[in-house]
Amino acid sequence: MQKFIKYNRILTLFSFLFVLFLSSCEDTVTLDLETGETRIVVDAEIIWQKGTAGNQQTIKISKTAPYYNNTTPKVSGAQVRVENTNGDIFAFNETEPGIYVCTDFVPVINMEYTLYVTAEGQNFTAVEKLTSVTPIDKVEQNIVPDFDGEDVIELTFYYQDPENEVNYYLTDYQADFLLFPEYELTDDELFNGNEVSTRYSEEDKIKPGKTVNITHRGISRNFYNYMKLILEIYGGSPFSVPPGNIRGNIVNTTNANNFAFGYFRLCEADKTAYLVK
Repeated sequence: MQKFIKYNRILTLFSFLFVLFLSSCEDTVTLDLETGETRIVVDAEIIWQKGTAGNQQTIKISKTAPYYNNTTPKVSGAQVRVENTNGDIFAFNETEPGIYVCTDFVPVINMEYTLYVTAEGQNFTAVEKLTSVTPIDKVEQNIVPDFDGEDVIELTFYYQDPENEVNYYLTDYQADFLLFPEYELTDDELFNGNEVSTRYSEEDKIKPGKTVNITHRGISRNFYNYMKLILEIYGGSPFSVPPGNIRGNIVNTTNANNFAFGYFRLCEADKTAYLVK
């Protein structure tokens, strides 16, 4: 089954409701929220855009912070490297606080890579394969009725799903009218080997002259399931308490109980910038 999951709208909805809540009160209300244990956060996406060498890659390391903090604590001084099954080692050097960059990475489709991170006396590791993606063939623009009956612009992009294999995709949309990127998850359970069309609209925000940047990734089944869980846990009331932390594939080999947040993923991607007419 093809499944489209938009989870950044949850964050937008939460922000909107929170503003309405504050604006309806004469006094500012500060909730006494429980502060959990501080954990390392590893944002490790190796993304290889079609038509590029893919040699420059970035990994970000930070820490969780209390809700009312205005800044995210960066983790400096970490040792970060990625090793493939051939034994090639790619070092990620810190270029600014919490930002680690490799300039000689070699991406190979279906190659298995292992991430190694040493940060604040803890050792973390994760293993994943680089997943391929079929290119975006074309983007079309149409006028369709919105939920309230008004006409809005809808974009549709097309790609050919490979035959005789199971594929999973993660697509993001970015534009100057979006506070955050919007993401969609797709699987090919009912569309294996066929042309797939993915539609995107944003009420009345997509207007002529605007550019929508589309990044279409191939992802592993495990990462697909991870992202799906994010929606399922946070997809109810924006004020509800999540039943538990969502753990990715990053393992603390020093102390298993002191796990890190984040997911090490390697994706081939195709990108296009569509100018709305």
